[in-house]
Amino acid sequence: MPRRPSGGGRRFLKHQPLAFSPFMRSLALASRRKLHHQENSQPSEELMSFEERVPTSSKKEKKEQLSDSSDEEDSQGDVQADFEFFDPKPTDFNGVKILLKNYLDDKEWDLSSFVDLILEQTTVGTVVKVADDEDESVFAVVSALNLARYKEHKCFRELKEFLLQVCSEKSIASDLKVLLEKKAQDVGILVSQRVMNLPPQLLPPLYDGLFDEISWATEDEPTEELRVSFRFKWYLLVTKIYKLKNPKQRKPRRGEEEDEETVFLKPEDELFLQLSSWSFTYPMRSQLVTSQEMKNYQLMGLVMAVEAKRIPEFRQMLNSLIY
Repeated sequence: MPRRPSGGGRRFLKHQPLAFSPFMRSLALASRRKLHHQENSQPSEELMSFEERVPTSSKKEKKEQLSDSSDEEDSQGDVQADFEFFDPKPTDFNGVKILLKNYLDDKEWDLSSFVDLILEQTTVGTVVKVADDEDESVFAVVSALNLARYKEHKCFRELKEFLLQVCSEKSIASDLKVLLEKKAQDVGILVSQRVMNLPPQLLPPLYDGLFDEISWATEDEPTEELRVSFRFKWYLLVTKIYKLKNPKQRKPRRGEEEDEETVFLKPEDELFLQLSSWSFTYPMRSQLVTSQEMKNYQLMGLVMAVEAKRIPEFRQMLNSLIY
C-alpha cells in the first residue's frame, strides 16, 4: 500500500459540477438569498454554495459560461476549478471554524479549541481549497478525532454533554453513553463539513484519503499510544438533515410530487445511516435557510454510530453512488 504523501496539496482535481435536482437547486438558491451573517458581517461558509466561494477570476469564467436563460433556477452554468487537498494548518482556523459554526446547533461551547485540535492533527485530516486562491478559502474539512485521546479537553467534555442531553431515546442513550465513556478509546468522532454544493465527485477521494490516512497512522505514528489511538472500532457522526413536518398529514396536490420525508444535505449521510448500528435525531434551533421550498421541513440533528468494519462497504457504496 502506498504511504501517505507528505506536505502541501496532495491531490489536484479539475472538475465541472453536476446539475442539482430541482429541489436541491432550489435549496442552494434559497441559501444564497438568506445567508446568515457572522459578527463580522461575513456570510457563513457552511451555507454558501461552491460557486460563491471560487476566486474572482473563476466567477468571471462562470458568467461567460452561463446560458442566456432568464430563469435562474433553470440555468446550468458550470464552474471550472482546480481543487487541492491539503493537510490542515493553523491558517485554516477561520475557514474551518465558520464551516463548523452550527456543529452543535446553537450551543455555546469551546468550538475554537475543537478546531485547533482538528488543525493540529496533520497526519489524519484534510481541508479542500481551490488552486491559486490567494485567500486560501476552505471549502471542506474532514477528520477523525479519538474520544479518549482528547477526553480532558473542555470542548470534548462539552461535546459529550451535548450528545447525552439531546438523545431522548432511552435505549439508544445507554449505547451512546457506552461509546462516550467505556469504549471511548475505540471511538473516532468523524467530522465532515463543507460548503453546500461542493461538486460530489470530490467525495470519494476525500473519504478514501481520510480512511487511508487512518490506516497509515496505525502503522506510521511515532509512538504506540498514537498508533493505537487510530485503531478505531467505531465512528460517531454528528450531522444535519431535513425532516418533513407531519408527513402523514402531507398529501400532494394534483400535479405535485410527493415530498421526500427526509432530505439529506450530504449524500454520504444516507449511506452512513444505512450502515449505522443505531442513530437518533433531535430538533435544532438554528436554521440553515428559510425559504418557501423548505416551509414544510424541520432542520434536525442526526447522530449515527457506524462500526469501522462497515467502512469498506461505505467506500464502495459512495463510489457507486457518485460514479
